[in-house]
Amino acid sequence: MLEQVFREEWGRVLASLVGFLGDIELAEDAVQEAFATAAERWPRTGPPPNPTGWLITTARNRAIDRIRRERTLAAKTEQLERELRDRPEEEAMDETATFPDERLELIFTCCHPALALDAQVGLTLRTLGGLSTEEIARAFLVPFETMSKRLTRAKHKIRDAGIPFAVPPDHLLPERLDAVLAVVYLIFNEGWGDGRIDLSAEAIRLGRSLIELMPDEAEAHALLALMLINHARSAARFHGGELVLLDDQDRSLWDQHQIEEGRELLGRALALHGIGPYIIQAAIADLHLGQPRDWAEIALLYQRLEDISGSPVVAMNRAIAVAELEGPLAGLALLDGLELDDYRYYHSTRADLLRRLGRADEARAAYARALDLTQPGPEQRFLKSRLADLS
Repeated sequence: MLEQVFREEWGRVLASLVGFLGDIELAEDAVQEAFATAAERWPRTGPPPNPTGWLITTARNRAIDRIRRERTLAAKTEQLERELRDRPEEEAMDETATFPDERLELIFTCCHPALALDAQVGLTLRTLGGLSTEEIARAFLVPFETMSKRLTRAKHKIRDAGIPFAVPPDHLLPERLDAVLAVVYLIFNEGWGDGRIDLSAEAIRLGRSLIELMPDEAEAHALLALMLINHARSAARFHGGELVLLDDQDRSLWDQHQIEEGRELLGRALALHGIGPYIIQAAIADLHLGQPRDWAEIALLYQRLEDISGSPVVAMNRAIAVAELEGPLAGLALLDGLELDDYRYYHSTRADLLRRLGRADEARAAYARALDLTQPGPEQRFLKSRLADLS
């Protein structure tokens, strides 16, 4: 019971405390104390009628107790005590009261443009996803101490710079929403290839929170659609710990419920008259499930996406579709005009096209470069097997 509440309600409880206190670190400590108290009490007394309300009330009380103990925060204590005196006692202490859902404000706070992208991702995972610092550090292949310092700096910057705990005004919303969606999708992609921790599932959970809190945002629906359509193939992507390419996957292992939900969300995004990049990507992901695939439509959609984003990674994916339509030489011609030397998938894509053209020496060099950029795991073993096939 408590574990489920933790996974489902951590973000909401923490968001409520951050909105109340204006300090992520203090709120996080208080929420951790509240969950620890629940772990001690609930097995004996049973869960309360409103577990989330109980946790928020308990966390608030713990935070107030801590502030009272710290003389350096005396002014803040007086402010909080005045607020408590101004509201009825039963409202302040009622564990069954309905609390506002402030997760949206917390997402926008974590994704403020004043923070570096890696800090945005890490802080979003910590605050909304409830992942531990150790889990986040392991997911991003950095030492625990490095990630801990990174998160601490981000929290202090929010506090010291007075970054508001609020959804930005309408004229700033498109820019900030783009950052929020980009962070959630980056989290999804970090978990997509490694299997060390299910970051993809965490990103989907955050995506569900976004559409719950922003039901009229077409791109939020499209992002969740994109993630679900891709995640539906998770069980088929690996066999015996080894990577399985899309064409070789056992389709009976695909999660049809997730695919249908993704398609419904894509339809909803289109009904909201969305024309953004996540709608295009979700449509491409859906087309990739077809058999045979409609490479002409995929190439066309990648062209539209490239026109919107100007991304060389999108251009690389269009080159793959062109190679399927016009042959590997046509795809290679597009690839060779891109500046993606530090992107492992660029080199593995070039290697595959060169292999298909019979240019074994060049293919080996490209596979070797891709290997240099790939962390140990299934993808690296796959590349090694391809390289060995050319020997």
